[in-house]
Amino acid sequence: MMKSMTAFGRAVAEGEERNVTVELKSVNSRFFDATVKLPRAYLFLEEKIKGYVQKNGILRGKVDIFISVEEKRREDGAVALDEAFLSSYLSCLYRLRDEYKLRDDITVMGVARQADIFRRERAAEDLDRAWEWLRPILDEALVGYVEMRSREGERIASDMLLKLEGVKTLVNEIEEISKQDTVGYRDKLESRIRQILGEAEVAVDENRLLTECAIWADKIAIDEELVRLRSHFEAFVQLMALPEPSGRKLDFLMQEMNRETNTIGSKANNASIARLVVSIKGELEKMREQIQNIE
Repeated sequence: MMKSMTAFGRAVAEGEERNVTVELKSVNSRFFDATVKLPRAYLFLEEKIKGYVQKNGILRGKVDIFISVEEKRREDGAVALDEAFLSSYLSCLYRLRDEYKLRDDITVMGVARQADIFRRERAAEDLDRAWEWLRPILDEALVGYVEMRSREGERIASDMLLKLEGVKTLVNEIEEISKQDTVGYRDKLESRIRQILGEAEVAVDENRLLTECAIWADKIAIDEELVRLRSHFEAFVQLMALPEPSGRKLDFLMQEMNRETNTIGSKANNASIARLVVSIKGELEKMREQIQNIE
């Protein structure tokens, strides 16, 4: 089943000790790229969350994970200064004062309003338990997120299959025109050569004439390109049905379809075929844009 890389999921849990909100949103990317935004007190969970999300089948896409925690109870543990953050914060304040000639109202209480200068030293067992209460909420958000990826993937798949059927119809039209065009070109070429040789009073070598006409007619024939193109269509449908991610393979196959279509356009010396080729390339481009969102 195809899945989109664009999705959103959210879960909220209100408890006696804390309120927690987890949000996941993602857009397309060539690789898996996760960014986790957590309260400073829970930054130690970042890598664990990334790994957990990837283990749940999220293999491609730029995923942003937002987690907010509102503590309701005062927890045991000492409050300490974040020395590095405080030093940087004060340096910025002094620079504002000195470079921009601002009134110096830097006070302890004013600085203390910046809550990030403080950190709470939690007991080790609290850190170990954090994952236990966070994981169920993350699971709930993931359920909605994965469902949205699947729904969007199904919608994209249906639309691409519809476009592919339209492309097949255009290819069939090209094939019919090409058959008539090849025969007509060979007959015209043979007639013209006979005319030139006749005017020059040169004897016609029938075997040589037929061979040369066949060779030149073959140069505008597009049978091989049509066979390969139809083979790509079949492979495309098969890839869409695979359970594993197939976005990269589909993108490569789309390049091959475009290559065959361009060859058809360059070989066929027919205005009607040229117009059909333009239409096919337009539909393939629309499909290619959709593939960029497929995992």
